[in-house]
Amino acid sequence: MLALMEAVLTSNPALTGYWYALARSVEVQNAPKSARLLGRDVVLWRGPTGEVIAAPDRCPHREAPLTLGVVNEGCLICPYHGWTFGADGRCVAVPSAGEGVPPPPRAHLDTYHATERYGLVWVCLGEPVAAIASIDQDDDPAFRRINTPVDVWKTSATRMTDNFLDVTHFPFVHTGTFGIAQDTQATRVELCELDDEFHGYRYQVTANNHSVGMLASGQDSAVVYRTMTSGFALPFTVRSTIAYDTGLQHILLLLSTPIDDVTSYFTFVVWRNDDFSQSAEEIIRFDLAIGAEDKLMLERVPGVLPLDQTTLVNVQADRCSVEWRRQLSALMMAT
Repeated sequence: MLALMEAVLTSNPALTGYWYALARSVEVQNAPKSARLLGRDVVLWRGPTGEVIAAPDRCPHREAPLTLGVVNEGCLICPYHGWTFGADGRCVAVPSAGEGVPPPPRAHLDTYHATERYGLVWVCLGEPVAAIASIDQDDDPAFRRINTPVDVWKTSATRMTDNFLDVTHFPFVHTGTFGIAQDTQATRVELCELDDEFHGYRYQVTANNHSVGMLASGQDSAVVYRTMTSGFALPFTVRSTIAYDTGLQHILLLLSTPIDDVTSYFTFVVWRNDDFSQSAEEIIRFDLAIGAEDKLMLERVPGVLPLDQTTLVNVQADRCSVEWRRQLSALMMAT
């Protein structure tokens, strides 16, 4: 029970079998990029054929940080003694050994699984037990995809996921964007399988429609009506869908990546079936402002979110978060 209350993420082996977004693809180019995942320092770079490689940020020779090195023709060169690593993290050169001398057998990097999807670089530290969540709109030419920066939030990925599944904070946290202070009573939450990957609920939201919000909603009325869903895929992925009466759809994939127990990366991806007349920067201004409101609140709440069923007080409107915590608890306790 203590483990559930503390909800330690970095030492739980079950979480290493999932994919996490660490950077935008455009951020991994001609130099090594540093990242941190579940308490482990990671180096990212592009190999000889342009593929993303992820490995521990530690040279096996004298443990120098490889992120301080350089990339030359797809090979990562250690800044300390020049040991060089190519495709699949294989050591291809040890300058001090001279030409023709093969590297020691343990000179190669123990790489992690890495791939690119939705404009992001994803890493799995262990053997993958689940695929990256599928977003059908990514293959639909009627929709465009918009990426956002990868930001660091000083809060736990558990608190972020809980927040993104919740609608009852809208009238209080999001008063500067779309929240309506007088609309505080939540409708009854009925959980369902939204599709093969996301479990959650459907609901209606009445939202303020200020100047920046008008760009996102495509409407100029003071208030707009949204048909929405919120759902999760373990461990920390949330999808939120918004449909307006006009037929406009706005799909958000909300990605919380645990840097450690109380620090996380956050990025979100948007898909929209608009007419593409507004710039991507204008469209996501509203969502970025909403995220800033969430971040401001969550960074004031210390520690990780308790996952047991007794520490926190819950009401009917919290059913989706309670179910997510139950499933995450089962996953983490299984190991």
